[in-house]
Amino acid sequence: MPVTFTFGEMLSARSVIGTTLAELGEEHENLWVLTPDIGATLVEFRDRFPDRFLDVGLAEQVCVGIAAGLAYDGNIPVVSGMLPFLSMRALEQVRTDVCYPNLPVKIIGTHGGLVGNGGSTHYAVEDLALMCALTNMTVTSIGDPLMVGEIIRQSMTMPGPIYIRLAVGKKDKVLYEPGEHDVRIGKGIVARAGEDMTIFTHGTTVAQALDAADVLAEDGRAVRVVDMFTLKPIDDDLIVRCAEETDGRFVVLEDHLAYGGLATRIADVVADRGIRLKAFERLGIPQVYAGFGEDEQLRDKHGYGLEATIAAARRAIAARA
Repeated sequence: MPVTFTFGEMLSARSVIGTTLAELGEEHENLWVLTPDIGATLVEFRDRFPDRFLDVGLAEQVCVGIAAGLAYDGNIPVVSGMLPFLSMRALEQVRTDVCYPNLPVKIIGTHGGLVGNGGSTHYAVEDLALMCALTNMTVTSIGDPLMVGEIIRQSMTMPGPIYIRLAVGKKDKVLYEPGEHDVRIGKGIVARAGEDMTIFTHGTTVAQALDAADVLAEDGRAVRVVDMFTLKPIDDDLIVRCAEETDGRFVVLEDHLAYGGLATRIADVVADRGIRLKAFERLGIPQVYAGFGEDEQLRDKHGYGLEATIAAARRAIAARA
């Protein structure tokens, strides 16, 4: 059955992944799905294609290594699990077994950022910095649950690896109407138009950025929100255009370490292209192990919650050349 939804409602990204992979399993007889004991949402694929499903148990390194072997044999392997472990415990296997030979392994995972209240060991907060550093790796971070299916479909024809980052994936807000945006890997989405300044963001904080723009609209401020869901390759042309069209005023908001993620990627483009900005501020996780707490509570505690986003945008708008 197709996934049905209403714009603005909550939807499980994990269910979208499960349904999409089961559909793609019919189209691609060489599609394999592997998991390190995180397979509850993969049941539909497992039941329909048991010979192409593999649960290796709690062994992320093994899972990535097997996926690489399957790719060498002409298959399309998808690894689905928790990103704190796929991005760090299996980093050597991702780098050497997958990226070095540029194999079409798809890594899809949850718990990107301070989500799930699992404590610092179960938050992926360094993952984007690590994955962006790997040669041949395409890196994405998805906020809208319906986008996940589209990105997975597009990745089927990619010759190299891709990293797809989600939050918890159980209850995600549908951000976009179907067909509202042209979703393409490597291109950002202007989620909200505006000329006063730009908030760049990705993943779970896209909804927060849109909420901040709504509040600022009450003050007569037109804030642009860019969902830069592909961090690598970055959409540098869109960054240049935003600098020109929003008076060189940027805030970068992300549920990741403030240094090493999207803000660093954008700062590199600004430096490399010689872009002159009037304001640049990064909002993200400081150099701390965040501990326990609910998502919004931890964002507020560490200075990148909704109120902090609104305040940063106001500072950017007020900044003099």
